[in-house]
Amino acid sequence: MTTRRRALLGALAAAPLATPAFGQARYPNRPIRFLIPWPPGGSLDALHRAMFEVIHKDTGQPVVIENMPGARGTRAAIFLIQQARPDGYTLAHHHLSILRHPYLTRAQTWDPVNDFSYIMQLTGFVFGTVVRADSPFRTWQELIAHAKANPGRLTYSTSGIATTNHIAKEEILAREGARMEHIPMRGAQEGVTALLGRQIDMISDAQAWRPQVENGDFRLLSAWTPTRLGSAPNAPTLRELGYGMSVTSPYGIAGPKGLDPEIVDRLHRLFKKAMEDETSQAIMTRWEMPREYLGPAEYLAFARERVIYEQEMVRRLNLSID
Repeated sequence: MTTRRRALLGALAAAPLATPAFGQARYPNRPIRFLIPWPPGGSLDALHRAMFEVIHKDTGQPVVIENMPGARGTRAAIFLIQQARPDGYTLAHHHLSILRHPYLTRAQTWDPVNDFSYIMQLTGFVFGTVVRADSPFRTWQELIAHAKANPGRLTYSTSGIATTNHIAKEEILAREGARMEHIPMRGAQEGVTALLGRQIDMISDAQAWRPQVENGDFRLLSAWTPTRLGSAPNAPTLRELGYGMSVTSPYGIAGPKGLDPEIVDRLHRLFKKAMEDETSQAIMTRWEMPREYLGPAEYLAFARERVIYEQEMVRRLNLSID
């Protein structure tokens, strides 16, 4: 066999190896499972469902949502690490608590940067503090004054211990020299139910409260967005209240560690097109969701930078779940 023929046969034998096992031409060829670590409902759920309808039309394959609430929003991440294959058919909603969690416990958990495949950052949450319309507190200042005079008497809900909004609320209270009792929930909607039932005094969480604010059942005392909400123009922002901060807790989409770069690129293009779809944009506008899109490389860079901040905040606030 000539040297040239050997080289040709060698090249032909190696050629299939150059094509990823799940290349763009064939992927996806079956339904994609998407894990959301919160109960159904709210702006996040609405946006995901609208986007997945677009992806279904574009690919012929459904994206099937599985809600996995509890464990401070970490169940989906744990599933990605422990059970999901890196084939692009199991993805999850990814959020800042996943980056923060490893620093909250002495037990070894996961590497918040290297144990996931970062696909796309979508948007962020619209947080705020709301009370019932018949609450005696008509302004944020009245609420804080009462909390300072009655330490630990007022209760507030968030979507879990050491979530972004919990940490932000505790930082605000620490600055004010005030104390409230934190009531963790499995999701923001549970806080709405508890406030409607007069089981808590206020919610400091994502905008599952919006319908009740709009129909007059709740009152928004502070918006945590960079600027005032058009739907609640009388509610001051945290910056306006003198805290020098806004809180949106950006979130996105991640897969298990080791996703093929071509699959990451394919998913990114599918999700970006779905987010830019007219229906998805209408939902973002309706819920006043911030525009915080990042592509795969930028999202990974954001995660690398953010874990430094999260580690410092956990240390400074002396937070632990042990």
